[in-house]
Amino acid sequence: MVWSFPYRWYGSMHTLSMEVKTLIGKDKREAQGEATRLALVAAARGLFGERGYAATSIEEVAARAGMTKGAVYHHFGGKANLFQEVYEEVMREVSDQVVSVFLEPDHWTALAGGCQLMIDAQLDPAVRRIALHDARSVLSYDVVHMIESRYGAVGIRGALRKAMHGGVIEPQPLRPLALLLSGALSEACFYVADAEDPVQAREEVGRLVVRILEGLKARPEGRVGAGIDAIAERLI
Repeated sequence: MVWSFPYRWYGSMHTLSMEVKTLIGKDKREAQGEATRLALVAAARGLFGERGYAATSIEEVAARAGMTKGAVYHHFGGKANLFQEVYEEVMREVSDQVVSVFLEPDHWTALAGGCQLMIDAQLDPAVRRIALHDARSVLSYDVVHMIESRYGAVGIRGALRKAMHGGVIEPQPLRPLALLLSGALSEACFYVADAEDPVQAREEVGRLVVRILEGLKARPEGRVGAGIDAIAERLI
């Protein structure tokens, strides 16, 4: 199945115009500090995406940003904190693109397409290196879980609520359903990333995601009741 919502890796979501807008209204020293911070995050994001966390030194980040090593420690306290900032920015970028699909007018296309894009986004080589491999070895479980929930489960919850209100899927407890679906999509990303044949693995999980979502679809009352009766009869 082909979905028409490709993921786009931008390297960094911060453009010069965005930085200028961010810095307007701040005093000169604060603006310079923020510009330094943004430059370090952009440099670190590029290096972490290309080489990985372990193979990137603070000196290399500072050199690429045109800053001193001391600037990294001043703004972030160390490489791990800098990586957390990069990881959160990457997850925010993925979330922004996925949520734009979740907001499509067709409720089913929005939900299914957004879930598929969530998998594809994290299979981009740089995103995969940062979000799938390094994040869990560098950051604590609580930090990773917090960021994943903020930029993953929250968006899924909104999409599920939209689909429920649109009558596409049956009303269900929203928060646990979003967490379960978010966990399934995360495991799907790891399955494809670690597969010997990623193309085949991606097709497999893509079909399974659709099947899972189809199981949530609203059914006509008579059909649902008949299904429940049939299950009950088998259990008696």
